[in-house]
Amino acid sequence: MRRAASAALLAFLTSCAGPGAAGTAPGGLPRALRSIPADRAAAEARWRAHPDELDAWVWYGRRIAYEGDFAGAVALYTQALQRFPDEPELLRHRGHRYLSLRRPREAHDDLARAARLLEGRPDTVELDGAPNELDVPRGTLHTNVWYHLGLASHLLERDQEAARAFAQCLALAPNDDFRVAAAYWRTLALVHLGQADAARALAGHFAAQELELMESFDYGALLALLAGTDRRAAAELAADPQPLSRATLTYGVAMAHRLAGDEEAARALLEPLVAAPTAAFGCLAAEAELARMARAQ
Repeated sequence: MRRAASAALLAFLTSCAGPGAAGTAPGGLPRALRSIPADRAAAEARWRAHPDELDAWVWYGRRIAYEGDFAGAVALYTQALQRFPDEPELLRHRGHRYLSLRRPREAHDDLARAARLLEGRPDTVELDGAPNELDVPRGTLHTNVWYHLGLASHLLERDQEAARAFAQCLALAPNDDFRVAAAYWRTLALVHLGQADAARALAGHFAAQELELMESFDYGALLALLAGTDRRAAAELAADPQPLSRATLTYGVAMAHRLAGDEEAARALLEPLVAAPTAAFGCLAAEAELARMARAQ
């Protein structure tokens, strides 16, 4: 991990904070740089005190979702869209939580609409409610819209759409964390499209680089595995004790088995993963993968 990543992001923050930039709140302060409510109660208090502020709605919904109440977050964002029609930031977050609820069609509709609305608009950094260890945000509104649109397409088995969405996310990503994440999911879309050589080449491109990562370590490890450059046992990757990482890595290792043509090894990892379902993207993708495999039999 190198400090250059922090410097690059600070430069990007500065570029997003120019006068007249989209996403600038009253008083000239970009929404991405405003304070984050510490918890759900603080977010609710700000929402009640400032119902005309988009940011108050966004963060109240995010804090609701962080507590696992995805339906409550969707309901709040739906209410917010009545007040702020065609606001891509609300569509981005509602789309994300439709994914959490296993409603990828609604997610796809919201995120595709958000992508259209963002055409021609400057990008803005998105602060994290659960920041990385360096407390440096890595995502942006544009990259998050394309990333989650790609995930919705992945779950819907719209593989060409998924590949295009992750390519767009990859092109827009301002740092290696988002590049690696987008490259990983695009690699899997290429696997589904039957383009094994292209999948390995894309994974190998990133596996061969010295990456400036702050949070996408799991995706970096999986790209190395998919490229064939990580010689560790696949089971070692999937044994991470942290639940989110375990879901991510288990699904990724299963996909490496599928790329190698070992369907039984893939199934042996996917079935236990979906037996205890969570909202982790690895778990959602595992459910879709098993359904895809069942139809192919």
